[in-house]
This record gives sequence, structure tokens and C-alpha cells, in this order.
Amino acid sequence: MRILGIDPGLRTMGWGVIESNGSRLSHIANGHCTSGTGELAERLLSLHEQLTDVVARYTPDEAAIEQTFVNKDGAGTLKLGQARGVALLTLAQAGIPIGEYAPNKVKKTIVGAGHADKQQVLYMVKLQLPGCEPAGPDAADALAIAMCHAHYGGKNDVRLREVRA
Repeated sequence: MRILGIDPGLRTMGWGVIESNGSRLSHIANGHCTSGTGELAERLLSLHEQLTDVVARYTPDEAAIEQTFVNKDGAGTLKLGQARGVALLTLAQAGIPIGEYAPNKVKKTIVGAGHADKQQVLYMVKLQLPGCEPAGPDAADALAIAMCHAHYGGKNDVRLREVRA
């Protein structure tokens, strides 16, 4: 099964594609979509177009996305939610089943600690996907999200799954 992981963000949306064959995982590709500057609608459209290209290029069987966490910056949280909405819409348009995972659940699954930092996630992603060089921290997080889905998801009969930490 080919899984696309997405770490949503308005400035930088990380993505990572892995192949899952039983308990064996292998790295296919990773990168990030950037929205640049300008009007919000144009930035969201740019993310949609880039993610549509990733979906067309790597034809994932399933996808996984990180849930939005609410922080003290309400405006920032809202913008993150809009970028996440674009990612969900892009995946739904392609007919790809989607799993949603809390950030702490992803970290607990990949690192073993729910409050792991980005360096620990990067280290474990590289350890579990030999030869993988993530394009940046957002791409490493996206690969971790895909790996989490390989562990918990994988049922084609479920369209949208939520797993809480």
C-alpha cells in the first residue's frame, strides 16, 4: 500500500510518500509545498495545485494528515485550518481514503514519546526509512504521519479515521 502523509501548513506543507508491505516500510519520496506571499486565496490555490501534482505523480492508495492543534494565536490556528482544509479537499477530490492523527499520537508511535521534538522525529524517520533524506522538518513530520498511518490505518473501507492521543 502506498501512503501519502501530509503535515499541513500555510507557508510550508510537508508531504511524504511511503510504501507499506506488511511491517516493512520503504521511502518513496518527500518534499514540501510552499505558498509564497500574497493574498490568502492565491496561496491556498497554490497549495492545492502543488498537492494535486504530488497526488498525480505518486498515486497513493491512502493518505494521512495531522490534526490541527489549537494554540494561543487564534489567527494562526485559523490559517493552519484553512491550509489543512485545502489538503483534505485535494485528497477527497482524488478519492483517497484519509486517516487523521493527533500530533502526540504520531510522535508516540514513531519516537515512543508523545512530546518528542522535531530532531527526535527526524532521527527516527531516518532510522526507520534507511536512505531517506527528508527535504526539511515538515517533510520529516509528513513521513512520520504516513508511518503512523501504516501502523494504525490501512483499511480501505474507512473513508475518514480519527485517532486521538
